[in-house]
Amino acid sequence: MSVNFDSIISTSSSEEDFLKIFEDAFSQENQLLLEAHRTILTACYRNPGLSPTLKANTPEALAKAWLKKYNDSYENRISRRISQLPGTVADPIVSIIINARLIGLTTEHLEQIKYAHRLSMSAENIQGLLLEEFLAEQLADYGWYCCWGESVRHVDFCNVDGSLLQIKNRSNSENSSSSRVRINQPIEKWYRVDARTGSYRWFYFNDKYDTDRFSEENFVAFVQQVLIGNPDALAIEVNNPWKGLSDSSN
Repeated sequence: MSVNFDSIISTSSSEEDFLKIFEDAFSQENQLLLEAHRTILTACYRNPGLSPTLKANTPEALAKAWLKKYNDSYENRISRRISQLPGTVADPIVSIIINARLIGLTTEHLEQIKYAHRLSMSAENIQGLLLEEFLAEQLADYGWYCCWGESVRHVDFCNVDGSLLQIKNRSNSENSSSSRVRINQPIEKWYRVDARTGSYRWFYFNDKYDTDRFSEENFVAFVQQVLIGNPDALAIEVNNPWKGLSDSSN
């Protein structure tokens, strides 16, 4: 019979008993139970509805699976990962629609528009990961730990004081399932930019922690630093007409 987080939580006599299962399993992998692990796992114990949907044959196997998922995500964070190229082909009808409205566009223009759109989509696909890693670095000094690998569902950061935080890039990017969970769970919500006004909300953290380290300027600098250090974070298709601009700068 398989076990999951709910069954381990329900059969644990205490929070420490629950954490001991993970500590013992981690030691078999030569891994200490770090404060980050303890903070996130404590959040799972105190909020069972947010626990990841992992299953295994034994509690020890589940703990090891959780650790692997967490570590794999951390090791593959956006500053280190090689992003995949788009897995779909462009629909030619899009260019036809654009050309029917803007009849002066040449075939070359339409190709540029197509690849500009695909490149923008690739950039949008990693902006949330960039924001997550930036905040992981900045919030660490205030007791927050990133929940790498979706180690807690619907939560991006857990604090040593038990607080839970979900982050979004834009105010309109939240999915309905997380909205329903948040009504019944003490999860703080923060988004970087108001989609209606374009205003940034870094003041939330600056006011809370009496600092000025959270800013769009610092985030931009972080993004540039990541892409310079790891160009493969943004996948560029071979036929992209601007690919040579990147290659020639290396």
